[in-house]
Amino acid sequence: MEPLKNDMKIELQRILNYWSTNMIDKTNGGFIGTIDYNNIKHPKALKGAVLNARILWTFSAAYQLSENENEYAIAQRAFKYIKECFYDTVNKGIYWSVNVDGTPSDTKNQIYALGFTIYGLSEYYKISQDQEALDIAINLYKSIQTHSLDTKKGGYFEAYTQDWEEISDMRLSDKDANEKKTMNTHLHIVEGFANLYLVWKNEELKNAIIDILNIIDEKFIDKNTWHLKLFFNEDWVEKPDVISYGHDIEAAWLLQWCAEVTKDSALIENFKHYAIEITKVTNEGIDKDGGLWYEYNPQEKQLIAEKHWWPQAELWIGYVNAYQLTNHKAYLDVVYKNWSFVKQYILDNKYGEWFWGVDDKYNYIEKDKAGFWKCPYHNARACMELMKRL
Repeated sequence: MEPLKNDMKIELQRILNYWSTNMIDKTNGGFIGTIDYNNIKHPKALKGAVLNARILWTFSAAYQLSENENEYAIAQRAFKYIKECFYDTVNKGIYWSVNVDGTPSDTKNQIYALGFTIYGLSEYYKISQDQEALDIAINLYKSIQTHSLDTKKGGYFEAYTQDWEEISDMRLSDKDANEKKTMNTHLHIVEGFANLYLVWKNEELKNAIIDILNIIDEKFIDKNTWHLKLFFNEDWVEKPDVISYGHDIEAAWLLQWCAEVTKDSALIENFKHYAIEITKVTNEGIDKDGGLWYEYNPQEKQLIAEKHWWPQAELWIGYVNAYQLTNHKAYLDVVYKNWSFVKQYILDNKYGEWFWGVDDKYNYIEKDKAGFWKCPYHNARACMELMKRL
């Protein structure tokens, strides 16, 4: 395991170096909005809240391992930009995107983005003890509880206008169903809340984490297949959709971690059990080359035959976690094989960072190297988790 742990340390530095040398926007502040597949920077591109929140989390978390002052400075830069450009001080929300000059572009409150901002701010508070960062995180938590929580039927609604009115298009992205309650948003709300609880021991917050975990247990985890259900309407009627292997394995370990944050022993045991069961069924999505397929459509019995970067990273943590729970070496073998796949097909050895992914013929998917959705959080977090766990 020591060679793999060392590989993770090297790869983490590779990832951080890419972001610290390529993404700084020296003209307008913050970070460049997009670097495309050809590694060409787009300095006038819109800047996304999720990207900036994930940069904040990544460099804050990395600093705790390295105590590298450059990483601290980038985390500080990310916090300053979020505070000055993304945080809506009037409505206590987060703009979905801003223009290159930092003025608001899309002003909707997508709860997913608020969750990630809480996650990043909480991690930054761990290294900075900056009260302002904690205060903003708490304000965002209160906004979610005030506006997004369904007090009648449980769970959280997806999105609102800037001033917290209802919005017709609640989708996180074009590929998503336009439904009011989604697995993805609940997963990342509870992740943000759990990280906030580590630095702000508030009893109502703890109860909110437990409530979300119970909702996920009841509504989103299919106890027949052990895959996650993705989309529901406000009455918890499911809209059947794809199996998302990446979300399955991410949820397997991340929900267990959230349960552990609460120190609720019954909840922890449940989610340890779920972690193993979900990891087992993730085997369905692993190709003979060790790579994890993106999605499968059970209604049409059709594989979405692509291997994206982020499910590979989440596989590492999920399977190492299952190994730690069971001591079964077969889970570690999956990680070793997937790391070989990633080294061969996903790493960009010329420019750094990871490609978006490959199709079933190993052709590269020509999407961003960095952008709205291509962030350092999945792969850097996987490296950091394995460094700590192995």
